Order: sequence, then structure tokens, then C-alpha cells
Amino acid sequence: MRQYQLHEILGRLDPSLLDYSEWLSVGFALKEAGYPVSTWEAWSRGDTTGRFREGECARKWEGFRGSANPVTAGTVVQMAKAQGWSPEPDEGHELGWDDMIGGRDELVIINPAWVESREVQEPADWKPAEQLAKYLETLFEASENVGYVMKSWEKEGRFLPTQGLWDQTAGQIIEKLAKCRGDIGAVLGDWNEEAGAWIRFNPLDGSGCKDSNVTSLRYALVESDALEVEKQNAIIRELELPVACLVHSGNKSLHAIVRIDAANLDEYRKRVDYLYDVCKKNGLAIDNQNRNPSRLSRMPGATRAGQKQFLIETNIGKESWRDWQGWIESVNDDLPEPESMADAWGRLPELSPPLIDGVLRMGHKMLLAGPSKAGKSFALIEMCIAIAEGLEWLGWQCTQGRVLYVNLELDRASCLHRFRDVYEAIGHKPGHLANIDVWNLRGKSVPMDKLAPKLIRRALKKGYIAVVIDPIYKVITGDENSADQMAHFCNQFDHVCHELGAAVIYCHHHSKGQQGGKRSVDRASGSGVFARDPDAFLDLTELEVTEALLLQEENKAVCAVCASWLDRGAPGWKRDVPQDDQCSENAMLGACRRLLNHGTNLDMLKEVYAARKAAQQRTAWRIEGTMREFPKFEPVDAWFDYPIHKIDETGALGDLRMEGEPLPYTKATKGRKEQAEAERKKIDKDFNDLVREYKNFNFGEDPTVKQLAEYADAPERTLRDRMKRHGGYRIDRGKGNVIIPKDGDFNDGEEE
Repeated sequence: MRQYQLHEILGRLDPSLLDYSEWLSVGFALKEAGYPVSTWEAWSRGDTTGRFREGECARKWEGFRGSANPVTAGTVVQMAKAQGWSPEPDEGHELGWDDMIGGRDELVIINPAWVESREVQEPADWKPAEQLAKYLETLFEASENVGYVMKSWEKEGRFLPTQGLWDQTAGQIIEKLAKCRGDIGAVLGDWNEEAGAWIRFNPLDGSGCKDSNVTSLRYALVESDALEVEKQNAIIRELELPVACLVHSGNKSLHAIVRIDAANLDEYRKRVDYLYDVCKKNGLAIDNQNRNPSRLSRMPGATRAGQKQFLIETNIGKESWRDWQGWIESVNDDLPEPESMADAWGRLPELSPPLIDGVLRMGHKMLLAGPSKAGKSFALIEMCIAIAEGLEWLGWQCTQGRVLYVNLELDRASCLHRFRDVYEAIGHKPGHLANIDVWNLRGKSVPMDKLAPKLIRRALKKGYIAVVIDPIYKVITGDENSADQMAHFCNQFDHVCHELGAAVIYCHHHSKGQQGGKRSVDRASGSGVFARDPDAFLDLTELEVTEALLLQEENKAVCAVCASWLDRGAPGWKRDVPQDDQCSENAMLGACRRLLNHGTNLDMLKEVYAARKAAQQRTAWRIEGTMREFPKFEPVDAWFDYPIHKIDETGALGDLRMEGEPLPYTKATKGRKEQAEAERKKIDKDFNDLVREYKNFNFGEDPTVKQLAEYADAPERTLRDRMKRHGGYRIDRGKGNVIIPKDGDFNDGEEE
């Protein structure tokens, strides 16, 4: 894509469609880019609305000063794109910081350049009172107070409204209009014919006209004077805005009173922002000063400089805000169309190759969950190294390639040192360090919906096959216990996967409390979305190490140190030390004293002490997994021997339990109890159902034991036993052995 100069972009930007603040932004961007004021002035003369004034650009130009956040050329590019301009495509280019990533812009429904103007018909039979009455009947309840302004004042050739009045209800005004013989002034007061009259479109409480006095946040005003009226009319209708009343202002704009129906001011603001965004992206430049709910609009039935302010139409477009927003979202989607399985059957696409054999495919997502001190960050650093060097990670082979590690928690020095420490601990020479990039964001992290596009911009051309985000609590948006909010959060990982073609791997913490009694997928903190969303879910849970096993590990560590010293100082030592003694720290220490010329070296003893201490500090972990693309693997046991995880090759950890995990015999006992309880409930239900069936069959009469036994085709003794086990019935012998509930309820009652 060829590079455009800023003055070329201006040629695609119509000043008539911009509001005042946007016009100023263009000037600031030009000055920031080093252009002269004449460039801004020449472009501004193209405003067809009559707003351009000679000398104003120069006056504003002098006031533009340096800013910590200056307006850049990218802002002008986005304005031009909002008006329908798009750069000429080519095979590809390196993205700039302000380039947009993705497909067509969201919320764009129409191309204003191709919308045909739609004529606005002035009413042939002018009936001012009827115009206003219909407006009030459409927007207000009879008991609601209406704010209106008939008085105005002049400033620099413009007529501005006063606060006006709010002392009458819609019902009172409508009643008076019906008797005024078309004279609105007789009802509301006279107005300046040059200025016109105004009215507020939301009801007031009768004590003022501020936003706080609005009693129902029902409507918002859409007004644009940047296009000719006929074009405005066409776009409003093409967008199917839920317009309650469409009014001609008597000048060069239409006033659309749009249904918002907000529950509170926060929702009102969000909906108005959304409404204005849709209008702007579809070529209808909005006056942003009209956002507040107490805003004035033009009163239909009044006149203004000889022109009529008239009601064009009521109730056009969608019926409600909800219907309209749903329509906008549905029309705007860029989802793929369904495809026939019959068409795909003979040409199935290739599956993504594995990134981690048996665990994760390229371009998919993986979550690693565990408690604090599980070494999750070290495990992810180990994985980054395994991918960079093409090694195994926790026993699984990794595909070699470039990886980006997004560090959100550690300071830069600590993070970089950890990579070196892990390399040294695994004993692998760093032959492919260029395959690892680290993005240090501690203290600079932003929510994931903001981080994703920034990450994509930086990573798009780097060829990463994996992006590791550690940890996600730093970038979570919303409540982690909310399923819908966490679904939105996890969608950001999909976006990164889709745009980069890389796998996204991230880690999260466990919920509080013991985890042994839970399934692995239920241990991560927050919503279950965390476990269900990724394609691979790995869980690290600590094992309760016995004292005997720790002593055994100390013994092995000391023996390993002794063997190392003997290898260096007494080659052939294994001929003199029996095989059984090679597994005993006391025997090995004795062998060192005998076979090494210097006896027991002080340096060796320091090593022995360090090895013993390291063994004491080891923690044991069980790694369980749930995969979408691969079969479930058997749990993997590993020691966390700082700073790396080492697979337990001996099986010594296989019999250890996780904290809170029930013993095997208690599991069996619990299972038997649950089975017995289930059987009891089934008996209760079956007996209840049998009694109800009989009563329905016998017109509501209670059965005797004999009748119920005959109906069920079962012995009376069996029926009596089942009734006793149920406990909710008794036999009324006074009524001939009739079976009745003990307390009138089939489901309750005590043993007979």
C-alpha cells in the first residue's frame, strides 16, 4: 500500500461533514506535521455549510501549542475512513502505529455516497396547533410536564434560547391547543419570528429544566447540518433509526427524536454514544452538543425567519431501541456463511500441526492453572525455551519456532535472569536465543481488549508460533466470576490467534481452599469459562510429600554429589563400591573419604549441604489435562526443583495424594452411600407415582392396601414394606385400611 501524504488525505475529507472539534483537530494535526496554516485554510474553504470565515484559521493556528498527546495524522486518516475513503490495497505492507487491523469497519451499514436524496414535503395545509399537538401526543403522557422556550436573545448574529418554562403538562397544552384556533402563541406565548421556538423532548419534574429534572430518559436528539436536508432524510431512513418524531428545523437540518428508553443516566450515555457512532460512521455527522437528555429541539408549528418548523412524520424506522440495535448488529456481522458437510467431505482441510505433541495445536489456546508457588511462570519460561530450541517440555515434544513471552508481573531484570537460570538448570546451551522475544509490561499493562490490538500490531510480521501471556489476572476485564464478561475477555485470545496464526498460552490462579476434592477443570478461580474456553487446559496441583519420601530424595541428592566428585577424582570407583552402597549416602560419603586423595573435601561438603537443602525445599506436583483436540493423558507427576520442573521418572510420586483429596476407601464408602441414597429416592418416587396414578384412575379416592396391590400387580406384603421404607404414609384402619399421607403431602411424613 503506497504511503499517503497528509495533504492527500485532506483531499478525501469533506470539511462540511465535520463538527467544530473535528475541524480543530485537522488544524492541530497539520501544524504538528509541519504544514503551513495556508494548507488548513485552503481546505477549510471547501465547507459548503457557510461556516468558513476568513482569518479564523490563522487566529486558531496561533493558539495551537505543544501537547503531551498531540493530534496526529492518524486521526485525520480515521476521519477520512469514516467518510467512506479507503486506501488503495496491495499485497501487503508493514503496519504503522495508527493503522487499523481487521476487516471492514464495524457498524457501517450504508455508503452515504450511494444513498439517493429523499425529498422532504412541507405540509400543504398548515395547521400549527395540530402539528404541536401530534408531537406532544407522540412523545409525552398527558400528566408529564413539558419544557419549552419561546423567548430568545441575540449574540453575534445568532438567536439563542432562554431557559424557558416547564409549568404545564402535555395534557394541559393539548387541551388548550384544541381551543386556540391555530394560535400557538395564545397557549405558550409569542416568539421572535426570526428566532423560532424550542421544545424539550423528555418529560420534566416541573421544578427545572436540567438533566436532573428529567423524569424519563426516553429520547435522544439526532441533528446534522453538514448535509443537505434531503440527504439527511434519506440516511435517517436507511439506518432505520427508531424515530418517534422527525421535525424540520426551519433551516438546514432535521431533528430526529430517537427512542433510547434508558433505565438510568449511565445507560442513556452509552446508548447515545452508540447511536452517534453509528450515525457518524454512516455519513451522518452529528452535532455532539446534543447529547444531554434535557436538550432543546425545534418546536413543530412555529416559524423561523419565514420558514416553517414542521413535523415531517412520526414513528418511523424500528419500533424500539432494542429492535434497532439488534438489527444494526445483525446486518453488520461479517460471520462466515454455513457450509454443507456434503461439499466439505471430499476436501477436508488439513488439521493444524501440533505445537506441543498430544496437548496443543498451532493457532489454538492453552490455559495453565495452579496455585501460587507452583512455579507457573517458570513452567511457562521452560516452555518458551523448549519451543525456541525444539526440546521436550514436561515430557511432550515441542515444535521449534519463534515465541513471544508477555511478562506482566516481573520486573525486567528478574524476568531476563529467570530465562538464564532456567537455561542453566536444564543444562542446554542457548543456541536459538533469537527465537525468544520478551515484552516487559510490568506497570504498563492494560485490559486485554486494549492490549490485544497493540500486541497484534507488534507481532504481526514477526512469525511467532506461540504467544505466552503471564499472568492473565493483570489484564482481566470485568468480573472474573461473570460467565458473559469472561467469555468476552477470552474472545480477545481468539482474536490474537486468528490475526497472528499463533497459539496463545496463558496462566491463571486456583480458587481459594483445598483443591484435591475437585475435578481439575474446576480448580481455576472464577467462572467456569476459564476451563471450558481453551483448547487445552493443564492444571498443576501440589502433592502432600511424606517425610520418608523427602529423606529418600535427600539421600539421592547426596549420592549424586558424591558420584560427581568420585567421577572426577577417582575414575573407576564403581569397581570398589558395591551397587547397593551406591544408593546410600553414608556409604558414598565413606567411599569419598577412602578414594579421594584429599579425603572429604570442604568444598564437597558444601555441595552436599546445598544438595540436601535443595532436596528439602522441593515440592511435588501433579499435572492433569483436559484437551479438545487430543485424548486425555495420564496425570504427570513432577518435582519443582527450583527453578525447573523435573518429571518423576521413578514413580515415587504416584501414590501421593493432593491436599484435600479423599482416601481411596473413603471414596468407595462415599460411592456406596450415594448409591444407597439414590435407590431410596427412587423407591420414594416410585411409591408416590403409584399412589398418584391410582387416585387419578379412581377419581381421587384413596386406595386400600389390597386395591393398590392389585393395581400394581404386587403382593400386599411388598406394598407394605415399600410404604414403610418410604415413611410418608400411614394406614387408616378406621377407614378400612386406606393408605393416606401422614401429613397430607405425598413427599413428607414420618416413619409409621
